[in-house]
Amino acid sequence: MSNRSVIIVAGGKGLRMGSDLPKQFIPVSGKPVLMRTIEAFHSYDSNIDIILVLPYSHQVYWKELCANYHFGIPHTIAMGGETRFHSVKNGLGLINGGIVAIQDGVRPFASKEMIERCFDAAERYHAVIPVIDSTDSLREMTDGTKSRIIDRSKIRLVQTPQVFHTDILKKAYETEFKDTFTDDASVVEAMGIDVHLVKGEVTNIKITTPLDLKIGELIVRGE
Repeated sequence: MSNRSVIIVAGGKGLRMGSDLPKQFIPVSGKPVLMRTIEAFHSYDSNIDIILVLPYSHQVYWKELCANYHFGIPHTIAMGGETRFHSVKNGLGLINGGIVAIQDGVRPFASKEMIERCFDAAERYHAVIPVIDSTDSLREMTDGTKSRIIDRSKIRLVQTPQVFHTDILKKAYETEFKDTFTDDASVVEAMGIDVHLVKGEVTNIKITTPLDLKIGELIVRGE
């Protein structure tokens, strides 16, 4: 098994929360979201290298949180960038070889089984993302108020962790930033690398709204 690392990107400002506290620091069942995200990967592998990418303005507060919650899981802090792309690139600067996962800091409920599934698939396929089916009907806007139905059987909703051979991801991130780079898979695909899909989880939600927090409370309680 190759060396395994995770870059946890936590640069959100929490605007959709309607809160002054960035969403990654908001507690879910008594513990900040970001701590739960870190714990998920530590639970999967206690030896995994954890790189936490934070804006400079959040770093002192994070260290205070760790002290207040007696949070002792080892991790290295990298500097947040202007965009998510630049933040990931900064985190990659601290990774040497092996397999690396990129995880949203506000996606705290990835199970050990799903993380393992992604890493194991990345050993073989080099670039892997977890996805789930769309259960809603989908429409594409065509012209002004006009739209057309999309075949949802061909649609997959993308999650993280997105997992790659480190050398491939580093090479992909040597390119210039483009607005079309919505996630790490899009950066890798721009280099001509195929991305393999694996099964995600409906409980692997991203905490971005007050409703997500309520759902997160239910997930923690196992309801």
